Amino acid sequence: MPPATQAIIGANVLVFLLQQVLGDSAVIWFALWPLDASEAFGPDVGFAPWQLVTYGFLHAGFTHIFFSMFGVYTFGSALEQLFGTRWYALLYLASVLTAGLVQLGVNEALGSPYPTLGASGGVFGLLLAFGMYFPRQRLMLIFPPIPMPAWFAVIAYGALELFLGVTGTQAGVAHFAHLGGMLGAFLMIQWRRGKPPFLRRRR
Repeated sequence: MPPATQAIIGANVLVFLLQQVLGDSAVIWFALWPLDASEAFGPDVGFAPWQLVTYGFLHAGFTHIFFSMFGVYTFGSALEQLFGTRWYALLYLASVLTAGLVQLGVNEALGSPYPTLGASGGVFGLLLAFGMYFPRQRLMLIFPPIPMPAWFAVIAYGALELFLGVTGTQAGVAHFAHLGGMLGAFLMIQWRRGKPPFLRRRR
């Protein structure tokens, strides 16, 4: 397993173990809270800029972190070998950051006071990047346990997240953060390729 992928998984596991010790205080300080959360929960709870990164290392339980880290392992190893450690780490961080910004906007629009936590935004960014660079690679995902080409998995998961987010049929899951992670990865890849909305200077 390449070093950045190891580091991401290791950091998430370490923070998860610290959560078991710190309890609710970890969520209060490091989960991504909506801009007006203090109005619902009091002055001790609220948004802080660092939460746009730290929320991506918190998880709501063993199942949550297991599936997130399984996704990092599944997609991250091949992508890190393709991109190199530095650019791969930037791709993952951009996905987490963009996922958080999108979720902040959605919470503001819906008036939701609840926090967001989890690495899923980064994982969905890796999924999109994998589908763009390895479109014909067949994936055997846990859900559904059916082999499918990577390009199809990206489209299917993106469409499903959009449907669930718009209809609100799966409450408690930050579907728009997942889509935000895909957006962040797409923008990073376009920037790397010098394609719209980013254009390379002519020499």
